[in-house]
Parts: sequence; C-alpha cells; structure tokens
Amino acid sequence: MRTEAKGTASGPVSGFLENPIVGMAPWIVFSLLVGPGRFELSVGLALATAVALIAASHLINRGSSWKLLELADVVFFASMAVVGALASEGTLRWLETYAGEVSNIALAVIAFGSMAVGMPFTIQYAREQVDPSHWHAPGFIRANYVITGVWGAAFVVAALAGAYGDLVLHNPNNIWTGWIIQILAIVAALKFTVWYPEVVRARAVREATGEGPEPPGPAGLLLPLAGLLVPIGIAVLIFDNMWWLGVALIVAGSLLTKRLSSES
Repeated sequence: MRTEAKGTASGPVSGFLENPIVGMAPWIVFSLLVGPGRFELSVGLALATAVALIAASHLINRGSSWKLLELADVVFFASMAVVGALASEGTLRWLETYAGEVSNIALAVIAFGSMAVGMPFTIQYAREQVDPSHWHAPGFIRANYVITGVWGAAFVVAALAGAYGDLVLHNPNNIWTGWIIQILAIVAALKFTVWYPEVVRARAVREATGEGPEPPGPAGLLLPLAGLLVPIGIAVLIFDNMWWLGVALIVAGSLLTKRLSSES
C-alpha cells in the first residue's frame, strides 16, 4: 500500500519525481549530447538538469528526502564542468571520445558503492512509495539490493561495450557496441525495476495469506526486450551489411513477441 509522506504532494508529477529513473535523466542528457566540440555544452546542460530535478523534487514534494543519486549527479557534473573549463584541448578530445565509458563507469560505482555502504540508491525512492512500516522489512531491503545490483550490472555492460567499440574496433559509432548492446542493457534494467517489485509483492501476499495472484512470470520481463528485436533488425538492415541478421532479428522478434504476449 502506498502512502504519502507528510508534506509531500501527490499526483503524476510527484510520482514521476519519485522514480529512480528520473535521477538518471542528467546522464541521458549528457550521453545524447556529448561529442566533438560539445563537451562543455553537454556537461552544462546535464548539470542544469540535475539541479532542476532536485529543485522540482523538493518544491513539489515538500519533505522529500535528499537522494544519493541526485547528489551524485550534481557532484559529478559540477566536477566535469570544472575539468572542462581547465582542461587542455587534448584532454577535452579524450573526454569527448570516452565520455560514454566514463559516465557508465561512474554510474556503476554509484550503484555498487551505494550497496557497499548499506544504502542501495533505489531504496530512497522506494521508501517514498510504501508505508514506513515496510522500510525495514527484509524483503523490501533485499529487493532494492537486487534492483540496484541489476542497474550496476547494466552500466558495466554498457561501459564494456562502449570501450570495445572505442579501443578495439576504433569506431565509437559502431551500431552494436555504441548503440544496440547499451540500449538493451538499460532497457532490461528499466523493465526489471518495474517487474521485480511486482514479483516480490505477489510472493509476500501469498506467503502471508496463502492466496492471491501468482507472481508475474519471466514472460512479462522478456516481452519488451523481444519487442526491441524488430526495430533492431530494421536498424541492422539499414546501417549494417549483415542483411541476413537483420531479417533474422525481425522474424525472431515477431515470433517471440507473439508467444510471450500469450504467456504474460
């Protein structure tokens, strides 16, 4: 059951700001904009986004707690702004080339570091959406460790894919390492963040009462990933030479989506 903390506002905007994915918005802005000659601009806009989200969160949700991820956003991008202002042209070129890896590694450090200090970053958002009586429940705490760990793993996968494209293929715009693998990792973490709490809640109800709906199966988690295979296949057809793989992905995505839809 969800309860509103004293002094907080309710509604769609409030709910949006209570989502941990919102705390990643500055990183999304940064990754979309950064490129040759745009490091200072991308950092500046990411920092402005981080500050604006914190201000909105505390103005709309009065009494909202300070979030580790929000503070890390401001510290990281403020530091990058200082570095960008003082760096030489060579350093700036390096940052522009490896900005994706740097940001993904930083996010992985935040995720695993928050777990190491006993405060997985998702738990601060989750506490604003459940009754305080559940805050110290083992299942609630364990679920946030799992979700935060999945996000950390997704950032590691994205960082490794980007590094392979930059350092081995010498092609930061490679469709697989620069886009597809990284997007799939983040989408998987996004869907898991929604799917897993439903599983935990359903299990808790059945354990407590002996009845209730069955926990959602893996089909609900895999369905959006299967749906992505079709646009990925189209992208491969357009931007890659492996037309046969593009066709295979489109067919596989269509068949898997149909089957998983009937199971979920």
